Amino acid sequence: TAAFGVRNFEHLEQGLSEMARVTRKGGRIMILEFSQPTKSPFKQLYGFYSKHILPRVGRMISKDTSAYDYLPESVDAFPFGDDFLKRLENLNLKNLRCIPLTFGISSLYIAEK
Repeated sequence: TAAFGVRNFEHLEQGLSEMARVTRKGGRIMILEFSQPTKSPFKQLYGFYSKHILPRVGRMISKDTSAYDYLPESVDAFPFGDDFLKRLENLNLKNLRCIPLTFGISSLYIAEK
C-alpha cells in the first residue's frame, strides 16, 4: 500500500515496477493518490481552490513558501485515472481498478499480481 507518496517517485515507472516485483503472486497493490476531478462544476472549483486558495492558506499556516505551491503542481503532473491504470497494466498487473473518491480529488488504485 502507498498513500499520497507515489506521485513523488523520482522515476514513476521504476518505483511502480519495484512495487510489483516485491508483491507476491496473487497479492494486491493499493495506491491512494491525489487525482483531478473531471465533472463540472467541481472540476473548476477544485482547480481554483488548489491553485489559488490552498497555496495562500498553506503559506500562512506553515510559513513554507514552496510546499503548498508544489502540491497542486505535482497533482497536475501526475497521471490519473485510465492513464495511471495503463502504467500498472504495462507491469503485467491484473484486475485493475480505479475508484474515485471525494468527487475525484483522490483515487484508490487496485491491482493484482
